Amino acid sequence: MTVIGLDDTDSRRQGMCTTYLAARLSDAITDAGGHVERVLLVRLNPAVEHKTRGNAALAVHTDLPANEAADLAADRIESLAIDADARTSPGLVVADDTPETVPDAVADFAERAIRDRLSLDTALDVADDAGYEHHGWAGESDVVGRGRIGALAAVGAWTALDEWTYEHIAYREFDRCGSPREVDIDSVFAAADRGYPTVWDTVDREEGQAVCVPNAPGPILYGIRGDDADAVGRVADAIESEPVERSRCFLTNQGTDLHLREGTLGSLQGGSAYRVDGVVTEPPTTREGGHVFFTLGQDGESDAAGDATADCVAFEPTKRFRDRVRALRVGDRLTVCGEYSDGTIKLEKFAIRALNRTEQVTPTCEECGCRMESAGRDQGYRCRDCGTSAPGLVERERDRDLEIGWYEVPPCARRHIAKPLVRGGFDAPTHPER
Repeated sequence: MTVIGLDDTDSRRQGMCTTYLAARLSDAITDAGGHVERVLLVRLNPAVEHKTRGNAALAVHTDLPANEAADLAADRIESLAIDADARTSPGLVVADDTPETVPDAVADFAERAIRDRLSLDTALDVADDAGYEHHGWAGESDVVGRGRIGALAAVGAWTALDEWTYEHIAYREFDRCGSPREVDIDSVFAAADRGYPTVWDTVDREEGQAVCVPNAPGPILYGIRGDDADAVGRVADAIESEPVERSRCFLTNQGTDLHLREGTLGSLQGGSAYRVDGVVTEPPTTREGGHVFFTLGQDGESDAAGDATADCVAFEPTKRFRDRVRALRVGDRLTVCGEYSDGTIKLEKFAIRALNRTEQVTPTCEECGCRMESAGRDQGYRCRDCGTSAPGLVERERDRDLEIGWYEVPPCARRHIAKPLVRGGFDAPTHPER
């Protein structure tokens, strides 16, 4: 077997897509007499600085000899990759290995690439130690073959990861790229309803948005994600659209939360995403642009309780999720998930572990039922009419608009690798968004 890793062949401005290149390469392998066992779409750390739009690397598993596979892959990169972009730096890694027997160092590299920032030098050292052939291109970039980081990670992913989902991607005729996509939205919503919940993140019902249809200028017409290969294929087949040039079903780590690591306030590092426990210490506020912030502090019930805090933010594009965040109160105990950068956690989801169901209010007079007034600084409260008094504020039960359990951003704002609540496997009740 041969494993071909590809990454960084597209442009934020001009489009293209590494999945399309992998699909074209797979067809070329078949035309050359080879067999493609599977194609992996591996989402890498979404917090890294140098990344493609979705930060995805691809791996093609084939029985074609490694030298032939390398030639075919290099030819497709040179003919299809967008190199007129200073951010694009294509990379190719070819492993003369079965996917299950890649060296431990390569599998470890793949796992770290999903959670950490890794350098090109590190990737090349690991690839060289494994004896892998690799090539890089620069185009207008000042770095030759930065994509070899992701390409090597894709090579090791099959061994490193044990949770996989599926995406069926339909590609438009290539000469249509850059023009508006012709997709019947009603057929998308109807197909999404039939496929849910096995097929997820196809549409955002409340926003009325077909999430599966991208806005970027690349060749993808639509992509259908889910937990079953046949199910995503059926949903894709039910969509009415312009002609589909080709399609491919990928095994992916999308919707898995594999980018999250356990973290504690005070020890978080920028460039990674975490799952963090804490308590709300400053209430939510809405700032310019519609972004909602609150402060998370260390939980007093935790063994590691201290003074460390972090801001948490729900950005405007998370839409109705911000209402969930606005409903939080000081004293609520949470688990929050998201990327950490510059002292701020960018929320992807959160779990309410305990709600603060009391509030401090001015006491009422037991005789007349009227609200008391302040009796002066440090003098407590008194009823002007009855003369009754109280030493201070009193606690009152209050209703909450939130419940114990997990809340998430809507499909229109979800990162590719973030796990939708509808997939299950969470440690508390869930409140999925559709």
